[in-house]
Amino acid sequence: MGKARFYFALWMAKLSKPALKITGHQGTNFPGEVALKICPDFLAQIAKPKMIVGITGTNGKTTCTNMIIDILEASGKRVLSNREGANINSGIATALVNGTTAFNKAMYDTAVFEIDERSSKRILPYVQPDYMLITNLFRDSIQRNAHAEYIAQFISDNMPKKTKLILNADDLISAGVAPKNNRVYFGIEEMESDVKDCINKINDIQICPVCSGELVYDYRRYHHIGRAHCKDCGFHSPNYDYAASEVDFYNMTMLVSDKGGDMEYPIINDSIFNIYNMVSVIAVMRELGMEHSQIKKHMSNMKIIESRFSEKTEGDLTVILQMAKEKNPLANSRALDYISSIKGQKEIILMPNCLTDGDNWPENPTWIYESDYEFLNKEDITCVIVTGPYASDYELRLLLAGVSPEKIICEYDEFTSANIVPLIPGEIVCIISGMDHFPVAEKARDRIFERAREMGR
Repeated sequence: MGKARFYFALWMAKLSKPALKITGHQGTNFPGEVALKICPDFLAQIAKPKMIVGITGTNGKTTCTNMIIDILEASGKRVLSNREGANINSGIATALVNGTTAFNKAMYDTAVFEIDERSSKRILPYVQPDYMLITNLFRDSIQRNAHAEYIAQFISDNMPKKTKLILNADDLISAGVAPKNNRVYFGIEEMESDVKDCINKINDIQICPVCSGELVYDYRRYHHIGRAHCKDCGFHSPNYDYAASEVDFYNMTMLVSDKGGDMEYPIINDSIFNIYNMVSVIAVMRELGMEHSQIKKHMSNMKIIESRFSEKTEGDLTVILQMAKEKNPLANSRALDYISSIKGQKEIILMPNCLTDGDNWPENPTWIYESDYEFLNKEDITCVIVTGPYASDYELRLLLAGVSPEKIICEYDEFTSANIVPLIPGEIVCIISGMDHFPVAEKARDRIFERAREMGR
């Protein structure tokens, strides 16, 4: 499309920003929506930073994106990002509008963009990353991304040839994306807690991706994450370029090794999921030329963002908020596994409900039945309150998981759950919340502490 149309789109997008402020609207992606509506090939024409890092995958991409941006900014770089907007094409367009002058000159040298895997078709051909981190690929919402191999092919078909991939060697689905692209692999070497057989409901890769022969796991961490080989053709998990080992949960450290040497890093969260996030970010930063010592310095000051996980203690009461991506059975299983592993007696409030989709979001609640609620069938979990419009499904799933009906309380109003959780002295309260449900979870937490103070605790 012509330059006149592009510049009209750019100027209208820029003018929409003060208009939104005047009218009191948020509309974080509205400028990009305006630009794409006026000029469909806007992303192809707008000026871009010299170096672009993309992050995609089923889980962990927001955490990794934020960590990469924080490290780059702490090292003195000005970074353009879509951290405050969406990871679809309009969110990327909005970020580029913010980072470009009215005469289409890029104002940043570096950009870091979180990219929705399904939106890659509308983004990657035009915003071609120099580096692309793929955290992992699992089945996701049955309404969007239910088939992990389909999503992997979708990304492969749209990956620019120039992009260097940074891939999870312990995930045979994402490890095979865009096989002709230059690539490096990260992963975590065998741990004492690893197993041979899958204990989860979901196991997305069970046959060899090359010959469809029998795939044998040397060890497995969760679901299909681990190291495997094919008995028939000899296919095996890729070798590591960036390997974490000696993971020490007591001292909260790990060793990361690459061709440049070894470095002991602090672990900022004891979830295996977040250790993978850390190793992947270290791999990205090393590919960008940063020394281990610099990365360690910046990582030592980090913590997992509180919209994903937070822990607060007042007096003798501790309340933990854990995000679990609604409609995603794997993310829920990881959250359930982590919460169940916390030492001590626990009272659980389940509210992984999606507010932004209104009353119609759970068109298909099968993800609830694919999540591993068996993790909550433990003696040290004394109470589970199920809340929200699908509380009955959660209750049924807990019963199918063998949880005693005496432990289950069904309360459809999420906030009311804070008034009925027992708050037995010495027990931890854990609230498992959906992605956009954190404001409700935080209000519930505040009410729980208010009750504790009323009780004189």
